[in-house]
Amino acid sequence: MIWARRFASKLALPFALLLALLFSASCTFNGDHPARAFSEATGGEGLERVFWKQIQAANWVEVERALSSNYAGVTPAGGLDREAALEQYRTWQLKAFSIGDLKTELNGNTIVVTYTITLNGAASTTSGSQPLPSTPQHMMTVWQQQKSGWVEIAHSVSQP
Repeated sequence: MIWARRFASKLALPFALLLALLFSASCTFNGDHPARAFSEATGGEGLERVFWKQIQAANWVEVERALSSNYAGVTPAGGLDREAALEQYRTWQLKAFSIGDLKTELNGNTIVVTYTITLNGAASTTSGSQPLPSTPQHMMTVWQQQKSGWVEIAHSVSQP
């Protein structure tokens, strides 16, 4: 019986180390998973990527929820309120997008996100379909945390 206790005590440490290695390796193997919904986004980059994925999927209910009631947008063509921005997005058939040079700044319950985006797709117009700008555009979005979650309160677009 004494030999069994000694044998078990000698195995306890290697067994504990093996378990610790297995659990720590699972984090490495699984890696980070990108957010698929606004509720899964944990920062400015996640919010932006989910926002553009929702536009790409034409999930207008989620896009509407993401824009605050007092949303303000600025584009090279002029200012947009919430309704004008939604109307513009609804004309798009976004096939793909690429985000680069992304920077985020957290200040209390507000996140400012700056980045460049390259769009691939088209916009429906009264005279047919026009391609979306294919050159990188500079973007700035201001997200604010409210009781319902993060909402976009301001957005600006500029051409390089």
